[in-house]
Amino acid sequence: MQILLLLLAILVSVGTVLYGKKAYKEKKQGNVKKYVLASVSVFGMIAVGMIISAMFGKNVFAEVAGAAGAGLTLGDGFKYLAASLSTGLATIGTGVAVGSVGSAAIGAVTEDSSILGKTLIFVGMAEGIAIYGMIISILILFV
Repeated sequence: MQILLLLLAILVSVGTVLYGKKAYKEKKQGNVKKYVLASVSVFGMIAVGMIISAMFGKNVFAEVAGAAGAGLTLGDGFKYLAASLSTGLATIGTGVAVGSVGSAAIGAVTEDSSILGKTLIFVGMAEGIAIYGMIISILILFV
């Protein structure tokens, strides 16, 4: 059951990305929030199903892992999941922040080159978000 839910989640994720790329290329107009909500809700239901299956069902992934996964508990799995989410989401936030701050900084430096140092500080602050996420991941894993 767990493997089936995992494959279904992968299928939904890949399908969403492919549909989004196709819609972007065709410059399709519409309510983006509706499509994102539909995709996230389907993926969320699959994730909840996987969690319920892992908590109350037979753990298939532990048998597949064999000796490599010996001694790991569900808490360890959630610890690794939390560490990866903190780093991944912080990195996504950094990309968004550096994209907007960096383009504004380039425009400002183009008009007045004497403010280059000030703009680099703002770009560096935006890049610090990824470092904070990585520090939180290290704290989750080793403390």
